Amino acid sequence: MDATEKKTVSGVTLGCKLNYAETASILQSLVERGWRIAGPQEQPDLIVVHSCAVTKQAEQKCRQKIRGLVRRHPDSRVVVTGCYAQLSPGLIADIEGVDAVLGNDEKFDSSSYMGVVAAPPPAGKPVVCVSDEGGFLTAHRACSFPSGSEGERTRAFLKLQDGCDYGCAYCTIPLARGRSRSVPPEVVLQQAQMLADSGYREIVLTGVNTGDYRSGTTGFLELLRMLEDIDVPRIRISSLEPDILTDELVALVAASRTIVPHFHLPLQNGSDRILGAMRRRYRTADYRERLLGAVDAIEDCAVGADVMVGYPGENDDDFGDTVRFIEGLPLAYLHVFSCSVRPGTVLAREVSCGERLALAPQVASGRSAILKEIGERKAAEFRLRYLGRRCRVLFEECRQAGNGTLRWSGYSRNYLPVWVDIPADERSLSGMELPVAIVGAGLQLEGRLLS
Repeated sequence: MDATEKKTVSGVTLGCKLNYAETASILQSLVERGWRIAGPQEQPDLIVVHSCAVTKQAEQKCRQKIRGLVRRHPDSRVVVTGCYAQLSPGLIADIEGVDAVLGNDEKFDSSSYMGVVAAPPPAGKPVVCVSDEGGFLTAHRACSFPSGSEGERTRAFLKLQDGCDYGCAYCTIPLARGRSRSVPPEVVLQQAQMLADSGYREIVLTGVNTGDYRSGTTGFLELLRMLEDIDVPRIRISSLEPDILTDELVALVAASRTIVPHFHLPLQNGSDRILGAMRRRYRTADYRERLLGAVDAIEDCAVGADVMVGYPGENDDDFGDTVRFIEGLPLAYLHVFSCSVRPGTVLAREVSCGERLALAPQVASGRSAILKEIGERKAAEFRLRYLGRRCRVLFEECRQAGNGTLRWSGYSRNYLPVWVDIPADERSLSGMELPVAIVGAGLQLEGRLLS
């Protein structure tokens, strides 16, 4: 390649919204040093793979993705970072074609990536640079790209916080990301304003434990009040621990014209006995009180939840408690996933010493199917409530619908998926928030644009 040409880089992100924000910032730091984002059909000089380790399945998906990238891009240099790289650098280093493995602190140093491309391919093992999570002292800033094509400016991710101090028995993320620490408020506000100036219509606040934000004397509530002054139509909180959903936060969202009425509130289990074993910071009565308080106080509030099946030691009575508890909640949707015993966690030690017995796979899968059916029914019931009503939809994507029409899709403020059909020769709806009448309620809501 001609030395005067810009080096090219592409990013592949697996896992959470926080990873997406951080990948964008890693790539942006290289752009600021003269690099260029590779086009979809190009062979980039460098591929950055941002990995996830939340479950065994996530790790397997990472390995498959890395091997596929190496096969498709034999001339590209491949650097793997993220939580899987932090926790299992040796396993990743053993994958043929990987040039370097960077930990969760090292990944923000752009010179590391430049050095990998400048150096000859490693003759033996790749470069591994991973420091202990106990030394993670800084919450590195991260957010979506500050500019892009029109269609990429609808929703942006903005990192507030990193790490977690909650110490749930099953969770490996504190081992990968360290203790809770927050981005200074002045940096958060500067990045939020930059995203708004770039034309983004919604900013999603992300973190490992987003609501645990605290920087100096500034807590989560104070930061939200500051962010309300940013000229952006929507601010969305990505996920919130139940103990953070206080009356004060509910009142703030209820009165806000910017912060949308949508909470993702992880439940994990509906049995108080299992919640105690998980070392969660609430019990079912607390969860119900917080959820109902939000739904009652905030107009059109949608609350979704995570629930884990197959937790070691969960018996039939525990699962029955979970089913009954979820059935009685006004949830908008439910994410169901299987427990994955992660190395180094309290749960892993309990299982290894026989204190907790793993469930048979067929029992876990059967329970998963039951909860997924409940979740699908809850989501359908919530969508049906909006039939015949009006809502504002932020349009994001478009595809051909046939007969000379385009189908535009997007989300309401409370995260309901909505689509409308319009003539193909009409204006683009990308990034526009428009009033829509809901005329159909399938897996997505069917809408009609209002003039």
